[in-house]
Amino acid sequence: MKYVRLGQTGLKVSRICLGMMSYGTPEWRDWVLDEAAARPFVQRAIELGINFFDTADMYSLGVSEEVTGKLLKEFSTREEVVLATKVYFPIGKGPNGGGLSRKHIMEAIDHSLRRLGTDYVDLYQIHRWDHDTPIEETMEALHDVVKAGKALYIGASSMYAWQFAKAQYTADRHGWTRFSAMQNHMNAVYREEEREMLPLCRDQGVGVIPWSPLARGFLAGNRKRDEGDPTARAKSDGFAKDMYYQPEDFDVVDAVSAIAQEKGFSPAQIALAWLLHKPGVTAPIIGATKMYQLEEAVGAVEISLSDEEMARIEAPYKPHPILGHQ
Repeated sequence: MKYVRLGQTGLKVSRICLGMMSYGTPEWRDWVLDEAAARPFVQRAIELGINFFDTADMYSLGVSEEVTGKLLKEFSTREEVVLATKVYFPIGKGPNGGGLSRKHIMEAIDHSLRRLGTDYVDLYQIHRWDHDTPIEETMEALHDVVKAGKALYIGASSMYAWQFAKAQYTADRHGWTRFSAMQNHMNAVYREEEREMLPLCRDQGVGVIPWSPLARGFLAGNRKRDEGDPTARAKSDGFAKDMYYQPEDFDVVDAVSAIAQEKGFSPAQIALAWLLHKPGVTAPIIGATKMYQLEEAVGAVEISLSDEEMARIEAPYKPHPILGHQ
């Protein structure tokens, strides 16, 4: 495993982050693994050198955080791992049960820490932009969470570059904690983040930890143009159907698959390697419900792609509407 700093911080994270959305309770999503089934994945991730784990309060409605905290204690120490969680989506009852108000942030961090069984998280992230709350209120609340020792760093997730710049400006203006990381939607079939968000993050020294680096399995090459969905997740994942599956998306997969065959790797590994080669990308967040998926992801860290191979993957790409900010 290789390790890099998260943006301009001194925090060092593995180049692969294990996304914990896949672990919690199948009552939330039928493809989610329960604690017993999740245990070998966390154990193997630690063995392979992964030290970066990302969850959210809304995953399995809190159960993912419970499973994450319990299994990390079982296979590692708190000091050895970098633990990230998120806040925004409704998980509580009533009109203040979600969003990025001061009330919800202050309550949500305490609930997340209780479920995770820890005194602090390394990275506390806003899961989306809250159009109903002034950014000043959100940034001051996050600053207070950091000053209280409940989070060491803060991060954001999918939003427009102007919104992220506004949040950073607000923090700078008041002397509050800045975002150190951006968790955005980026993969070889969705590259709109390369237009503004990635250059902004590189310029501002913000770490980039893309979600859905394999386009929810689409880049694994197991979905055909005229065939049905082969996996349980794909069959129940209307979100992916709304984002991918355009003819040009399949052309990108064809290019990825061809290079994979030439180099003796899986398409998923080549798609991850492509992302790891992009300037500014820190650590893609991968999901794994089968052990080979986890091991292949770690193996992708060592794959080298030439400029010509990168160009072949990128050549079929066509612009997409903005996806993933909701």
